[in-house]
Amino acid sequence: MSRKPKPTIIGGGIAGLATALCLAPHPVRLVVRTPLGTDGSSLWAQGGIAAAVGADDEPRLHAEDTIRAGAGLCDPAVVREITQEGPWAIEQLASWGVPFDRDAQGRLDLGLEGGHGRRRIVHARGDATGQSLMETLVRRVLAEPAIERIEGAQAVGLLEDEAGLSGVVCERPGGSDCFPARAIVLATGGVGGLFEQTTNPLSARGQGLLLALEAGAELVDLEFIQYHPTALATGQHPLPLISEAVRGEGACLVDEAGERFAADLPGAELAPRDRVARAIWQHQKAGHRIFLDARRHPGDAFAIRFPKIDAICRAHGLDPARDLLPVTPAVHYHMGGIAVDREGRSSRPGLWAVGETASTGLHGANRLASNSLLEAVVCARAVAASIAASPLPPLRHETGPRTGSAPTWGRLPGILARSLGVIRNRESLESGLEEIRAVVEERSSGATEARLAWLWIRAALWREESRGSHYRSDWPEPREHGFGHLRQDRTHGFLKVERAPATRGGAAGDGQDARSLSAD
Repeated sequence: MSRKPKPTIIGGGIAGLATALCLAPHPVRLVVRTPLGTDGSSLWAQGGIAAAVGADDEPRLHAEDTIRAGAGLCDPAVVREITQEGPWAIEQLASWGVPFDRDAQGRLDLGLEGGHGRRRIVHARGDATGQSLMETLVRRVLAEPAIERIEGAQAVGLLEDEAGLSGVVCERPGGSDCFPARAIVLATGGVGGLFEQTTNPLSARGQGLLLALEAGAELVDLEFIQYHPTALATGQHPLPLISEAVRGEGACLVDEAGERFAADLPGAELAPRDRVARAIWQHQKAGHRIFLDARRHPGDAFAIRFPKIDAICRAHGLDPARDLLPVTPAVHYHMGGIAVDREGRSSRPGLWAVGETASTGLHGANRLASNSLLEAVVCARAVAASIAASPLPPLRHETGPRTGSAPTWGRLPGILARSLGVIRNRESLESGLEEIRAVVEERSSGATEARLAWLWIRAALWREESRGSHYRSDWPEPREHGFGHLRQDRTHGFLKVERAPATRGGAAGDGQDARSLSAD
């Protein structure tokens, strides 16, 4: 007896929740690892949502800033589409009940962040934007009877039958479950939990990338890992984030001697994140300690403008209006991910991706600040529309899972810190590959995630240039014509090196066949 199963979304952050709401009132299933609204990077988002809604702004200017930050690897058509939808995204979220900050006249109170030429960052409750969005979307999801919620379930594999993907395998405290699905959406977030220093929850360990890889989908641009310049250097793991919006309000970077060492960067402390992070990293390597100085700007207004960050600092014995705040770069966002097209479709039929786990072409080699929440909301609608319009075969029976065990921890954080830091070189990358080979051969804890780390490092080793967040001291300049996008999958390794931005999902675009370059 054939049946039509519900689309199944894996992940309960803003991308996953928004996709579920956009699919409703059609039946949809939402699978989350923890109780809804209690985990994930979305909860921690401080900065806001970038959208061209100011009187002096327009989507064209937002697109130009995004492409400039992306260092030649943005898909211009995708950038135009997503930035054009910025005003819609804010209106949609406001209609769902998000309490955006407004001035005395009721206008959106817009902030400024690095790389933006206009004040276009929309906040909710100051630096609690992510938490505000999550609380609002969770309430909407809980009130929507069409959304089936499966909480406390870790997705560990995808099922398939003769007609394609057919379900999701999950581990739960009492055992394992299989949920039938012809349309599967990966909204599992980022990868920072695999690194020694990160601003992400430790649960963000690339689960969606692993599921996609084992299902046969292509991954793209894995080497582009963004370090946020200003994580609070507390020694804890993960590190608390000090939003770029603090620098947008006038805070500056200084060393132990009070020297404003980043002042000569184009844009100074509000230069693109990769440049600010490198400036800090290099100054640290020269023996200096780095601080964020917010004592004058925003000064006494800090606690009002950034209440959550103020509370975090005070919990560590620091008063931002009186004390210098010790900071350091930390892994913050992955621009690479599952290769998807403009509708969020991966190269594997039946598999979509949205949010940080997807690579849409918006961010290129270096994400522009606060573009990620915009992408999550806009692409959630596109994914929902794509699924609704896709003819999916009925479900008859499932066969075995493509994967069968939950990711593990292991020795990877130290390996990745040494090989995929803010500044890389051939020696560090080749050493990292040797260490990962040992992890896999020992079949030790971390072997599952080592497959991802292997692809990351190989991509960074192959890209013999510096571009955006990928900086190599032995290749410090970008190639004149660049390398385009680097696609990988579990079968062929390097599938295609595209010489220019091309179609993100489905078959790879025109370019050099790089399988001959995939030797260790």
